[in-house]
Amino acid sequence: MRQLFLILSILLSICTMAQDEVVVPSPQVVELNDSVIAETDTVSMEQIGKIVKKAKKAKRDWSTWRPDPKRAMWLAIMLPGAGQIYNRKYWKLPIVYGGFLGCIYAMRWNNQMYLDYSQAYLDIMDKDPKTASYSKFLHLGNAINSTNIERYKTIFKSRKDKYRRWRDLSFIAMMAVYALSIVDAYVDASLSQFDISDDLSLRVAPAVVNGNTKLDKGQHNQAIGMHASLTF
Repeated sequence: MRQLFLILSILLSICTMAQDEVVVPSPQVVELNDSVIAETDTVSMEQIGKIVKKAKKAKRDWSTWRPDPKRAMWLAIMLPGAGQIYNRKYWKLPIVYGGFLGCIYAMRWNNQMYLDYSQAYLDIMDKDPKTASYSKFLHLGNAINSTNIERYKTIFKSRKDKYRRWRDLSFIAMMAVYALSIVDAYVDASLSQFDISDDLSLRVAPAVVNGNTKLDKGQHNQAIGMHASLTF
């Protein structure tokens, strides 16, 4: 009875040690140069080595790597060009940022011209000689008088409206570039997952084709033709 109890105690202790995640050092202690070194259980060290090897992240094989379309889309939404970087299409970055810079430049230039012609139109309409900002738009030797003032009013108003319209179009174009960069990142990541192998085959086989003309007893006239199918 006493031996049975001892065996059960040993088995219980072994099960407890197996379930414990903490490495239990061996009770063997070696004294060396007045220092105490605890020897670690060999089995536990092997288990730790296996766990560490599994935890190590495997080196990514870029030749077989495929981007995630949703991640590419959200990256492009948060930062223009980030989706193209994630898809590893770096050559598209000059196109994306070039489009943004071109639209920003056009928007600022058109906005400045709109402000200048707006002020010139206001000055020519108030008939105050002290406010003559419109004079910088006149050709050399030209002057505004009673004979041509109405024509210049029309010119300044039309140019003011034109540059305002171009400014708004520049802003719309910048939003279009932003949207296209998002669509490009998503579509590019989606297309990378398609199978582009050379397994393309065309099968041609004879087939019976039903005609549109009805015969007796509700049957259709039939003809022999060719059936082609493309497998990809």
